[in-house]
Amino acid sequence: MIKNVVIADDSALARMFIRRCLEIAGLGDANFIEASDGSEAIACMKKVKADLLVTDLTMPNMNGIELMRKISSSPRLSGTPVLVVTSAGNMEQRKELLELGATRILSKPISPPILIDAIQQINRILAGKEQETGTEEHESTEK
Repeated sequence: MIKNVVIADDSALARMFIRRCLEIAGLGDANFIEASDGSEAIACMKKVKADLLVTDLTMPNMNGIELMRKISSSPRLSGTPVLVVTSAGNMEQRKELLELGATRILSKPISPPILIDAIQQINRILAGKEQETGTEEHESTEK
């Protein structure tokens, strides 16, 4: 279940719009943490375990690709599902983002139906991780 969502975008309006779309997509009870760039997003993710990161690519200080590199190189953050929302992006860049661990790359403008589909995918991923953890715990208690 998605409880904590970090939204990284240098535009306050874009963050508000993404948040509203996520609420419509079924995450109305989530705790939303907003960051204006990748550096802030990393700081937020170190304080609170993010269940989802939604990030833009074009941001000051640390852009989305640099953010993805930091996340993928961190053992603590590397499993975090990431939705990349971008108005740009060629095929090479998309390939790099997927290699860095992006769960989905969404083209702007985003809409609630597109986010609903992405959230359902992430929930399936998270449910699989919870089952793996539950199985491991169950096996260890049987020994």
